[in-house]
Amino acid sequence: MRATLRLTYLIGNLERLLRRQMSDALAPLGVTLAQYTALSVLEARGALSNAQLAVRSFITPQSANEVMVAMAARGFVTREADPNHGRVILLRLTDEGSAILRECERVLRPLERRMLGDGLAADDVAQVQHTLELFVRNLRD
Repeated sequence: MRATLRLTYLIGNLERLLRRQMSDALAPLGVTLAQYTALSVLEARGALSNAQLAVRSFITPQSANEVMVAMAARGFVTREADPNHGRVILLRLTDEGSAILRECERVLRPLERRMLGDGLAADDVAQVQHTLELFVRNLRD
């Protein structure tokens, strides 16, 4: 067996661990990981169409629509016609959506602290984040 694992394997392993543990942490709030992702994207990007949200959330447009229907039913998002494109519906985060997103972030904070451990300085954390964002951009293009 090789002494070191491929970076892609390690990142994939981390993604699977995070996905499972984040889902478990969000479950008591009645929020799925897909909903948390969509809430985060809408907060960061503002109003988006279903197709735009799907691309930025790494899910299919059909899945994005299912997520949005569930979130609209809970009052987390509004759906309004795009004034510039009559057939496009824009999704927008509501105050309730912002509040549940804050609650999600609160329950996920201990998981992030546990993942980072005690050994990483703030500069190291910033460098890891920068590098991961670069990886995402490289693969998204």
